[in-house]
Amino acid sequence: MIKSERSGNVEVVTLEIDTINALVADEIRKEVSGMFENGTSRMVINLKGVKYIDSSGFGCLLAITRSAKNNFGTVIFCNIEPEVQKVLEMLHLHTVFNICSSLEESINSF
Repeated sequence: MIKSERSGNVEVVTLEIDTINALVADEIRKEVSGMFENGTSRMVINLKGVKYIDSSGFGCLLAITRSAKNNFGTVIFCNIEPEVQKVLEMLHLHTVFNICSSLEESINSF
């Protein structure tokens, strides 16, 4: 479900699922937040292929963002599908999250 790899000093997390909902949100939150608690300070979360995120999923992404800040880290979300981007904008979460359009842009922004 989660694939993680290093690109220089950036941890790149790819979610290999198409839906983030109540069934998977807690597991994702624990695993990704744990990376910040174990010393990761720069992370990109690649959302390519994630077509649907419910309220639990958005709560998960907010918790990851909070975990990053609490551990003096930074998280950037990239490759957001148009369907998810519309919901982010409706909820005004695009003003809360660091978002880049591509993986390369995200990595280079650090």
